Amino acid sequence: MKYADIKTLPNKELVERYKEEKKRLTKMRFQNTVAQIENPHKMKEARKDVARMLTELNARRQEAEMNAIERKINQSQEN
Repeated sequence: MKYADIKTLPNKELVERYKEEKKRLTKMRFQNTVAQIENPHKMKEARKDVARMLTELNARRQEAEMNAIERKINQSQEN
């Protein structure tokens, strides 16, 4: 999944996809430990997808925190 696609997802769907991809990566790692998986490059792709999703979630969280701080500052300046 490309980062541009991830940016367009709503928060709820992004969190759900992140959880699913994280579970899938965990399963693949377990399968690879037990026996060599057929497509080991899929693990690399899944790991990068998880990282991309987490990056976007963190960016959104930081943006929300900054907006909250700005609103607080604006409210205190108005009073």
